Amino acid sequence: MTFGILGSGSWGTAIAKILTDNGHVIHWWNRSEQAIHQIMETKHNPPYLSATYFNTDLLKLTSDPGEVIRKSDCIVVAIPSAYVSSILLPLDKNIFVEKKIVSAIKGILPEKNLLLNDFLKIEFNFPLENYFSVLGPCHAEEVAEEKLSYLTFSGIDKMVVHEIASKFKTSYLNTVENEDIYGVQFAAVLKNIYAVGAGIAHGLNYGDNFLSVLIANSSNEMAGFLKKTGIKNIKVGQQNSLSHPSISPSNNYNASVYLGDLLVTCYSLYSRNRTFGKMIGMGHAVKSAQLEMSMVAEGYPASKSVYQINKDILANMPIAETVYKILWENLSATDGFTQIESILV
Repeated sequence: MTFGILGSGSWGTAIAKILTDNGHVIHWWNRSEQAIHQIMETKHNPPYLSATYFNTDLLKLTSDPGEVIRKSDCIVVAIPSAYVSSILLPLDKNIFVEKKIVSAIKGILPEKNLLLNDFLKIEFNFPLENYFSVLGPCHAEEVAEEKLSYLTFSGIDKMVVHEIASKFKTSYLNTVENEDIYGVQFAAVLKNIYAVGAGIAHGLNYGDNFLSVLIANSSNEMAGFLKKTGIKNIKVGQQNSLSHPSISPSNNYNASVYLGDLLVTCYSLYSRNRTFGKMIGMGHAVKSAQLEMSMVAEGYPASKSVYQINKDILANMPIAETVYKILWENLSATDGFTQIESILV
């Protein structure tokens, strides 16, 4: 299986490290020819995870995304969700035929509030059985430092999920497999919104006691949204007996890809969404917070997308709705969190 990677930010760079550490040659897209030359000359990706060393014999770098797709069997998409449409739509409509796609996107495409698999189905008639996702909890910075991390691979074809996951397993990375392709993606979108909220609380000088209650309520809110979207596996704490230790029980909402990813994104200093939220809580305007950050905080556009999606789903989401109103409707952070205080249990 030949891998291609679309995206050269911190997460795309971390994925490139994992695959090349396992000896895989990768076709890797970077929009900047200058950055490509720097990587090949210095064996590092200077703007992102600059301490990560690459064996450049395993790198096939190009500024043409179509070339990466044509030369790869399995394409990992690690582009910020806001830029996916502009990069993929100009491509030939048949370019993904007989390809496999692994989404490493932790957001939702904002133009039409679509997950990547739904966008690919509409625009490229791409079949769900060839679509997979890879999600955390897994900060790129800790992958770079080779601190033990876990990634969950999801898809409806169990055999292919296992095959893909096996290519990523290293001494510092364990892999988990499940079939919940929609649930894990929506959970990844939602946890970024709640992490922005956790950051706002920190910026407003709330303490750890409040933050723990906020995150516990956010977890419950997330589970309610997933149930409303038709996900059937939300039974907190229930475990199955497993024939294979790497297979996540399909009904365990406490699994790492759901609750674990929410916790690390809300608490970790590496979390860009938490950092973004903290600046909002400290009084920064959204635009100034965006300019100050060198990376995209997916929770900002996701808050609007989920707010719009939930007009049809009608899940009870007071925390996510308040984050949306703070970011998009000029509700003051102080007033918003005063409202949140009254609904937490």
